[in-house]
Amino acid sequence: MHGLAERLLKTIRKQNSIRAGDRVAIAVSGGADSVALLVLLLELRAELGIVLSVAHVNHKLRGHESDADEQFVAKLARKHELELHGCDAPVDGRAGLGIEAAARELRYDFFRRLAREGHVKKIATAHTLDDQAETILLRIFRGTGIRGLAGIHPRIVFKQQGSALGEVVRPLLGFRRAALPEFLRERGQVWREDSSNLDTVFLRNRVRHRLLPIIAEEFGEAAIEHMGELAEIARAEEECWEPSTQYPVSSTQYTAFSASRAKFDVGRLLALPLAAQRRQVRAWLEANAPDLKISFRLIEGALDLAGEPAGRKMEMSSGWNLRRGRQELLLESEAYKGREAAADYQYKLPVPGAVEIPELRVRIEAQVIDTGEFPERERGQLLNLELMPAEFLIRNWRAGDRYWPAHTSTEKKVKELLGDRHATGARKKLWPVATAEGCGLVWVRDFAAPAAFQAPPGAAQAIWIREIGL
Repeated sequence: MHGLAERLLKTIRKQNSIRAGDRVAIAVSGGADSVALLVLLLELRAELGIVLSVAHVNHKLRGHESDADEQFVAKLARKHELELHGCDAPVDGRAGLGIEAAARELRYDFFRRLAREGHVKKIATAHTLDDQAETILLRIFRGTGIRGLAGIHPRIVFKQQGSALGEVVRPLLGFRRAALPEFLRERGQVWREDSSNLDTVFLRNRVRHRLLPIIAEEFGEAAIEHMGELAEIARAEEECWEPSTQYPVSSTQYTAFSASRAKFDVGRLLALPLAAQRRQVRAWLEANAPDLKISFRLIEGALDLAGEPAGRKMEMSSGWNLRRGRQELLLESEAYKGREAAADYQYKLPVPGAVEIPELRVRIEAQVIDTGEFPERERGQLLNLELMPAEFLIRNWRAGDRYWPAHTSTEKKVKELLGDRHATGARKKLWPVATAEGCGLVWVRDFAAPAAFQAPPGAAQAIWIREIGL
């Protein structure tokens, strides 16, 4: 067994990240890191007792080069007789996201679907110690706290309705990137070079090709490892605070009145240690103003305001204000104030057709598609054309709405489903659903279609409802 494979086996067993019987999809882009992970896990497959497959997402960012990457990965999967989970996911400029962030979101949407639909239990990605160091440096430069210093997590659990669907694991997170091409050369395995990884237009590439080499030269290669250790320390700190803390955020300390107003008891806040105060304020703001950009300066400003006389006010971004009441901090939104009674919306959506939802800044489309051209693994989203009327009603969910996504044990209130997704504030209140006459709810954003209304196997056409950012 190669030394690198032996080290990886010890890492996996120590972390218990991959267990015997797991169905593991390796996310392979075609680059050296992900191809090395594939070759290593192939070598360890029998020892670990796992079933391997390959997952590849083509973002269409580099034209023919991206397509050649896809063909390379498909050939690699065939060579090793592995199932290939492929997906075309062009980056569509999602609101507020750069190219890299939008592509990552699309990839993880795909990984989540693979887990939700039962194709795999785990998705292994090839993030390395160098990726970790880059991430930590980028977050420091942009401004971060302990949560940000935790960097790339070794595992991410996908949940639905409180239950774990599957997870992303990163077994190479403690390995240096330079060791991987060397391992592939010894194995006679080629890989693809992504030209965009050399483009210093991207900030991460400037950190990778300019800053990290200087750090290694001036402070030694151990400096990169020390950043990885810092991430582990920060992660442990977060895990200690988050699930059950000595200073939990509870409803007795703050109350959310509506989409536009929430309050926090100042006496309880200021009685806490400073670190707990900061965490409490962050948690309160995140729960009640999900669109607010939270920074260290904003949290410090909120704490300063808590110590000032009643009547003082602090203006923040996205239309939010913070005001000092007699015994509380008041979080208020000018954007939502006065709109609460009219916050409900509903629009008619013809089939086929599209409608803009200004409250969400999105367009929702209902397309009649040929199922033969639709990825098999995503057909759980498709509605039975024969059962659906010629028009849907798109609206935000209302109290009492119930929904039964396919592959779940029972019907649940939409309120409970969104609670499981940790949706809060205006984001939760405005969550879109589609109703069909005589059928009730047939679509809820980010949930599978009900089994009773899904397109049956063998149907030539079906209805696909999708949401596109404006």
